[in-house]
Amino acid sequence: MKALWLMACALASPAAGLVIAGDILQETCTGRFVLLDPNDGFTVGNDNFNTCHLYAFDEDQNIVLPEPIRVDIGGVDGVIAQGTEVASHYVFFDSINDTQFAYVEFDAPILGVAAYQDTMGATDFLANTRVTYIGERLRGLEENDDVWIDPERPERLYVLWAGSSPGDYIRVFTARSVGAALM
Repeated sequence: MKALWLMACALASPAAGLVIAGDILQETCTGRFVLLDPNDGFTVGNDNFNTCHLYAFDEDQNIVLPEPIRVDIGGVDGVIAQGTEVASHYVFFDSINDTQFAYVEFDAPILGVAAYQDTMGATDFLANTRVTYIGERLRGLEENDDVWIDPERPERLYVLWAGSSPGDYIRVFTARSVGAALM
């Protein structure tokens, strides 16, 4: 009986997967990792947060790609193939003028990252419709920012970026999200 109750709680919990964790390892201001709920209907982009926090939220989940997508980091020769089932996530740092070394963890291996305006724009069809995206022209990483997938833990993404106006924004594609499939 207790095992059934624990299983029911696990399946009902919003912590069941997708973006599962994050942490700031080093920074020039005091912030924390914030997992946003896209059902809250917020606006992202163009300096509307202006904090030292590292933010992430889940976009569309477990979508079979109708066409190949180009990515700036990962993929096979910079491409995630048509027919691949992906989960999409948005990660950003919208500070006033600070730096941050941090990580975000997902419930599935990272397949690729759209880190610049053109690749992010081409993958907007995987965005979550309850979030309003503004400042699309200035999305992506700024000069001297760095993002990489941990070679020993492919579900972990590291970011080393300096936020200034309007901030740093990336879209992360993971393999099929088991957590999203259970929700």
